[in-house]
Amino acid sequence: MSYKEQLSTEMKAAMKAKDKARLGVIRSLQAAVKQVEIDNQIELDDDAILAVMDKALKQRKDSHQQYVDADRPDLAEQEAYEMGVIQEFMPQPLSGDEINTLIDEAMAQTGASSMQEMGKVMGLLKPKMQGRADMGEVSKLIKAKLG
Repeated sequence: MSYKEQLSTEMKAAMKAKDKARLGVIRSLQAAVKQVEIDNQIELDDDAILAVMDKALKQRKDSHQQYVDADRPDLAEQEAYEMGVIQEFMPQPLSGDEINTLIDEAMAQTGASSMQEMGKVMGLLKPKMQGRADMGEVSKLIKAKLG
């Protein structure tokens, strides 16, 4: 089942269950996907939709942290709920060992040995890890191995 079909099915289920909070999150994801499609005048495939959902998840994480720092537990709780709903649509996260293995393979494949070649490694890893790993953390691991 594609991500679009999955979002549509879950939206209908939320409507039937009268779960307004969940419905709002799903509709916001659908709106973000539709906006990208309209802006770029293309039909998004699953990889592109995954990138949109990953971006939405990252935005929620940032907002959640800001609300926690500002001592706004009510808003932080809402962001945490939305992160939970979005994560239901994301693929299984990679383990630390899987991430390290993929990084090592990418470094061997590109022949990267210095920080100047980090972009090549990231370019190779991003499609494989999109939505399954925090790319900021992956970047830190690559820097540690190249540094």
